[in-house]
Amino acid sequence: MFFVKGILLTNNIAVAIINEVDIYMMKINIIEANENLGSPISFEFVSNAQELDAVHENYSFDGDIIVKGEFVATGRGYRVSGQISCTKSFVCDRCLEQSSQQQVHDFDEAYQRRGQGYAEDDQDVNYFDGEQVDISPMIRDVLLSDQPLNNICNADCRGLCLKCGANLNHGDCGCDRTVIDPRLAALQQLLIKK
Repeated sequence: MFFVKGILLTNNIAVAIINEVDIYMMKINIIEANENLGSPISFEFVSNAQELDAVHENYSFDGDIIVKGEFVATGRGYRVSGQISCTKSFVCDRCLEQSSQQQVHDFDEAYQRRGQGYAEDDQDVNYFDGEQVDISPMIRDVLLSDQPLNNICNADCRGLCLKCGANLNHGDCGCDRTVIDPRLAALQQLLIKK
């Protein structure tokens, strides 16, 4: 194993160079898997969000994105499984503080070579051509689809005071934040008049 520009290379990983620009892909050679049918072949890739095109306007992935897993030839196709480790940076939607979280995402996907005589309308199978499986689109999809809709720094985040805007995680601001049900507001007005 050796490193080239931040990507770990083993005997089952390739880097493609197209038009004199380095394009980093997570490719797994199927030849070794076919020779060892049913035996898992371990792989590890190191990449970043820009190389994977895993960029989002509400958060970012800082530093290395590490992908570890196993590739198995099953006879009818191939199975790729493993984990993605990364650090997500974002602004909390409740308290507006800059935050970061260590994340681990699991993946388990089936692949088949296009034109092998199997029906190609199966939505649960990824298809590929040639002697290598490029898992980088799948890794990107897992990273982006596993993100929650709201970016929250932690489950106990108290957010901001609705009156003065103070961060309630740093302490109580003293404001009266009682919210009265609007359906009962008329009754509240009767109590104030007396």
